[in-house]
Amino acid sequence: MWHSAAVWDYRAATEITKDWNGINQFLLRNPQGASARVSLHGGQVTSWRNEHGEELLFTSSKAIFKPPKAMRGGIPICFPQFGNCGSLEQHGFARNKIWTVDDNPPPLHPNDSHGKSFIDLLLKPSEEDQKGWPHSFEFRLRVSLTTDGDLILISRVRNINGKPFSFSFAYHTYLSVSDISEVRIEGLETLDYLDNLCQRERFTEQGDAITFESEMDRVYLSSPNVIAVLDHEKKRTYVIRKEGLPDAVVWNPWDKKSKSMVDLGDEEYKQMLCVDGAAIEKPITLKPGEEWTGRLQLSVEPSSFCSEHLNL
Repeated sequence: MWHSAAVWDYRAATEITKDWNGINQFLLRNPQGASARVSLHGGQVTSWRNEHGEELLFTSSKAIFKPPKAMRGGIPICFPQFGNCGSLEQHGFARNKIWTVDDNPPPLHPNDSHGKSFIDLLLKPSEEDQKGWPHSFEFRLRVSLTTDGDLILISRVRNINGKPFSFSFAYHTYLSVSDISEVRIEGLETLDYLDNLCQRERFTEQGDAITFESEMDRVYLSSPNVIAVLDHEKKRTYVIRKEGLPDAVVWNPWDKKSKSMVDLGDEEYKQMLCVDGAAIEKPITLKPGEEWTGRLQLSVEPSSFCSEHLNL
């Protein structure tokens, strides 16, 4: 899939392979050697590697790669609900469905196409989906890898129903970290959050940065569009930029809960951290014909990078 021509062929930089269930997955590459893998199972990004081949997303060694079970790791898409608060399965059904390639996507902004290797996917509800959530929609997802190695996900949900509907949403991003005890998050200071470990009670963040000493499961409300996750040992900083996603989820199960999860190794909580761009507190409501867009951009900077540069 590599071309020796002077002009880099971004379409040709997409390779199609099959996983061990026979489901298509797409490997995006950039000229420097960075890559991202996207599966039709859940429309899920399962891998994101830098130009040195280092994996930047966490996937559990015990992850179950068999539909309709969701995969533990990568970036599952939580839609049309986040959590376990409604009649649907936890985090909704989108992450468990087989998506299709969107051969005729409506045009995006030119900046979201130019100079990128990308794949467009589409999810429409089945009759079975509509029994549990009786709404008609089109969910379009573009996953892009930029020339700089950034990973971009753009989700567009359109209401093709005859009546309004509401949903919550999250890019449930599993970042790979060296040691959760050595990680800190900047950009969420002083914000209110809902604590899922305390019946969603509302608190205000008191720390100068978020650090980890025990289980954490929080939804930070009205969060900035830029968040930094600093990994001291690996000397790198994940920078999360988001649009249309007012909330941010921070989750690590710690040791006790990890031991109760069949698809997570007992000690693997130390190498993972979920920081999600999300819309949870105030569900998104679409009238017939309306469309919502949620955009996430992940990049990695050297460890000297800090939140003072983020325009928070």
